[in-house]
Amino acid sequence: MLSFISNFLNRSGSYVFIATVISRLLSFLASWIALQLIPSKELGAVIYAFQIISFIIPMAGMGLNQGLLRYGAQLKLNKEKNKLFIYTLKYGILVSIILIGLLIVGSFLIDFKLENTRFYLILLTTAITAHFVFGLIKIQFRLYKNNKLFSFIEVTYNLLLVFFVTLLSYYFNEFGYAISLIITPIITCLYFLSKINIKWNEKVNLKIINFSFWKYGFFASLSNVTTQLLFAIDILLIGSILNNLELVTAYKYISLIPFSFLFLSQVVITTDFVNFTEKIYKKEYIRKYILNYLKLFILISFTCFGFIYIFAHYILLFFNKEYIQFESTLLTLTFGVTGILILRGIFGNLLSSIGKASANFIITSIALLINILLNYILIPKYGILGAAITSAILMWFTGILSMLFFLYYYKSKS
Repeated sequence: MLSFISNFLNRSGSYVFIATVISRLLSFLASWIALQLIPSKELGAVIYAFQIISFIIPMAGMGLNQGLLRYGAQLKLNKEKNKLFIYTLKYGILVSIILIGLLIVGSFLIDFKLENTRFYLILLTTAITAHFVFGLIKIQFRLYKNNKLFSFIEVTYNLLLVFFVTLLSYYFNEFGYAISLIITPIITCLYFLSKINIKWNEKVNLKIINFSFWKYGFFASLSNVTTQLLFAIDILLIGSILNNLELVTAYKYISLIPFSFLFLSQVVITTDFVNFTEKIYKKEYIRKYILNYLKLFILISFTCFGFIYIFAHYILLFFNKEYIQFESTLLTLTFGVTGILILRGIFGNLLSSIGKASANFIITSIALLINILLNYILIPKYGILGAAITSAILMWFTGILSMLFFLYYYKSKS
């Protein structure tokens, strides 16, 4: 396990870790500031609309960004990676614009029960393309194995988010908060796009741009959408079933801390994905990597759950004294998150690494159907605790299923 940590640090993992911690804290601060400046009901309308946008964002570009990450990791030369970036950027923006148009038209076909949802949904669609380009730039830095610059863009984005949320929410309330979610990725992209040293007119022949490339991206995007929806569906169904924006806001903020723990797994995967994708069929290397990852994250998971168990009362009091009644919800969500940290975090990404994005889509689609069924049973009976119970069950379920799928496919490919 010590060698695992040492290799992680040698790949500038410490920069990614520190930047992610800072970014999470800044994101948390931005959310807390919004809660202090905007009434819960009005803030809930923006959160509800952006929750819809959040699970659509992975579909921006039809998943070409995921294709860039996986296939780009297998390219040897930077000029080849740059050419793939240009291709992905051009066609991804085109697909994103089409998606925005469809979403705007579709919003008029839905009878939203919650006030102002349609207005903020249409407004926030403009963030889809910005987040797509922002994601591409971060992926390109990872392909260069420049984790220091990747870390810098993460911190910059969240610093700007805190600044704009504070400024615009203070003067324009919930409308200002929505605008801050749009302009932050745009400004970050405009600055960091110049940091990618690309010869835009250089001619490079790439054989990997074919049907398989698009197919992988398509299923990867569907998998990401269903994964995002697994997190978003709780808030959506709480709003729909209970028709209570205050509970929407409460669940959103209660889930912040346990879901923030996910960054620990994400930091490792962000740092190592390109590296283990390059070596994915070196069986002994992958076996050792998995064992060391599991040892580390079992320990981390016990620590995280113990922290929440001890300090749950004070954490909820920090947000709002009325949230103290939801302590069991916080503990339940934290237990569920350990399932992602231990199993889903590693095996879901290993499935992507071997090109089995379709397996991830199958897993998350099954989980999504179960999610909807259980939430309609448990939310009316237990309120937001019912949503937490459903999420916890499915976080472990998807982790176990990801492990079984990977072991099956990896054995057959090896």
